[in-house]
Amino acid sequence: MFRVLASWRFSLALGFSLVLAYLANAFPADANPDWQIPNPAWLKSHASQKPMVFINRSQHKAEWEKLPSFWNESKETIKSALTGEMQEVAVVKIKLPMGITQNPPIPLENAPTVAKWKLGKKIYFDPILSSDGTVSCSSCHHPAKGFTDQSRFSTGIKGNVGGMNAPTVYNSAFNLSHFWDGRAISLEDQSQGPPQNPLEMFDGKGAPWHKAVERMNARPDYVEEFRAVFGTLPNRDGAAKAMATYERTVVTGNSIHDRAETAMRKRVEEAETGKLEVNNKDYEKVLQEAAAAKDVNALEALKLKNPSQAEIAEAAKGINQGRALFFGKARCNGCHVGDSLTDSQFHNLGVGVKNGELPKDALGRYGAQPTGHKNPEHLGAFKTPPLRQLLHTAPYMHDGSEDTLEKVVEFYDKGGNANPFLDTRMRDFTAEKGNGKVIPLALKLTIEEKASLVIFMRALNGEPADPIVTVLPGRGK
Repeated sequence: MFRVLASWRFSLALGFSLVLAYLANAFPADANPDWQIPNPAWLKSHASQKPMVFINRSQHKAEWEKLPSFWNESKETIKSALTGEMQEVAVVKIKLPMGITQNPPIPLENAPTVAKWKLGKKIYFDPILSSDGTVSCSSCHHPAKGFTDQSRFSTGIKGNVGGMNAPTVYNSAFNLSHFWDGRAISLEDQSQGPPQNPLEMFDGKGAPWHKAVERMNARPDYVEEFRAVFGTLPNRDGAAKAMATYERTVVTGNSIHDRAETAMRKRVEEAETGKLEVNNKDYEKVLQEAAAAKDVNALEALKLKNPSQAEIAEAAKGINQGRALFFGKARCNGCHVGDSLTDSQFHNLGVGVKNGELPKDALGRYGAQPTGHKNPEHLGAFKTPPLRQLLHTAPYMHDGSEDTLEKVVEFYDKGGNANPFLDTRMRDFTAEKGNGKVIPLALKLTIEEKASLVIFMRALNGEPADPIVTVLPGRGK
């Protein structure tokens, strides 16, 4: 009996010592909460984490067309960086939607893997980054709300309300900078901002990221995953990289306009002649295909339900007229260009201006520029937003002041709001001569033209992100 009891006490003591050892390992006094040097003994190989690669139609058409879905489990033969030998490894190929003509830029130091992506997705939906555990990234950028919160201003910790409209995460992987004032240069940089913001996730007590890292280190699941993915304990650098990896898969495309562009190119290639420009028939063709396939997402975007041929023809005509206006009289493409229809630059449109004066807190890009590099031309200038998924990301403008596309068109039709720093593209310099005032350049669109412009923007609404991206952790893949 004594031996059994002694053995039990020994086991208990041993178990207790192992727990203490784990805690000491999980919370070492000298562990840097910002970054740590990887421990090779913890780190799983890149191959075992399952690399992720992006495939787009423009550069890899043959392979793109063979891929059956967004998320594709596959095998690749690669040369080992250690031995130089060829080896077969499991990979996931991400099929980018039609209309996205290039892969997202990825920093060399943050090569994507499935393990890292899963960790990033977990952090994105977990309120662990907020001081009181009530706010997550998804609180303001939720999949069901176009990866925004569909509110004029977002509500953060303790009911605090911010002063900016939450931009969508959709296609943010292609942004040249992040936040409305461009103060973040990458997704890795952007993801570090909200946990430090007292209006979003931070209660003002202590160092925000150090506290967040403490909370992650207190969770054995996070400790285990960080060790495997980064070879470190949970830290700020790894969390930023993981979240950025997840956000790079939040993509949208395959809109009716994208399909018409593809149909047009196929038509011209087959005819071996013609102008590379979409026409009514191209839009008609893809709308007929959408109707035949009962593509509710595409049809509802254009307010069509079981459309007749006449309704399809009328919608196609309106979209094409809107497209011509967008790239012509309405001058939208001066700033809205590229796959996501944004130049990622900064422009003062006079949003929020009253009596010709900018709000004192609306410095825009100027406020984010470092001392010694501030450009007065950027006063009140905010980043051009993308135009995909507009039907799910209202309200619009950096201050959420316009709640419909029709109101946005009216705002641009009048040329924005006059102020001393109005963007030169928005000014009527002819009318200003000898006047001494800044005068916005009115577009003078007709009622029909405004309606056509709106239907074209509705035709830019693409497919939502794949369910594997939007399903919350623990409720799907």
